[in-house]
Amino acid sequence: MRKLLQGASWAAWALALCVTAAGAQTSAQADFPSRPIKMYVPFPPGGGIDVTARIAAEKLSEILGQQIAIINQGGGGGAIATDAVVRADPDGYTLLYHSVTGITHAAVTQDLSYDWLRDLAPVSLIARFAPVMIVSPTLPVRTMTDFIALLKANPGKYSYGSSGTGTAVHLATELFKQKAGVDIVHVPYRGTVAVLPDLISGRVVMMIDGVPGETKNIQSGVVRALAVTTATRSPSIPDVPTMREVGLDYEVPFWTGLYAPIRTPQAIVDKLSAAANQSHARPGCRQASGRYRHRRGRLIAGRA
Repeated sequence: MRKLLQGASWAAWALALCVTAAGAQTSAQADFPSRPIKMYVPFPPGGGIDVTARIAAEKLSEILGQQIAIINQGGGGGAIATDAVVRADPDGYTLLYHSVTGITHAAVTQDLSYDWLRDLAPVSLIARFAPVMIVSPTLPVRTMTDFIALLKANPGKYSYGSSGTGTAVHLATELFKQKAGVDIVHVPYRGTVAVLPDLISGRVVMMIDGVPGETKNIQSGVVRALAVTTATRSPSIPDVPTMREVGLDYEVPFWTGLYAPIRTPQAIVDKLSAAANQSHARPGCRQASGRYRHRRGRLIAGRA
């Protein structure tokens, strides 16, 4: 009888512990977020993905009432930052801001430490924007027709830069090569920002990057824009034609999204998703990219 009572006591204690733990977890979810959030961006500061991430972080911090720390961790075509988020505690305080590159890189790369579909929970689509093909000012070309003619006259002589093997930038350029029938050599970098000095100097002569990251460079004449890869022109650079307008049957839009570790409680994912949807309607999202273009390092976006 004593053993039975003792067993019942242990069972009651275990049940009470489980109820307490469940209550604490429910409270933590209800209070989320109660401290700053880390948002990993898998490319260096200043590129198109980084620019849109900083805008998103600012708007989300206003809605959630907590600071959002941007952590730029480039390399591996985005795999290093993605791995860091996959391994983080699934509590909503570590997020991944990634582009279509996350999917393309996972699709063409073997031996990754994570499975994109199994290990990440999608939170929200954040932005859609046009990629733009830019060329070095050292080239004697002003139009896409001139550029294609130059490449065809010099197969294999010139190189282009990308944000890494398997990234959307890399695959978009390889598709351009097929459509245009040209031979230009791929040189992978840790991010499109890292390509820029070599592009300006002429060490590589071409790159595709997001319009948000290159608008000021195009407008100032640091680089030359030949075409955007979307179906319609970008309102940020309305004088730049589309690929179809310059004669290529070619369309590649870019997008970015927010992700959390897969075991993040659904209530927290839902709260983050609702905040992201709300942020889309906030004024200034489309116009805000300019003020972040030349910043470097780790930026904290939060309430004033």
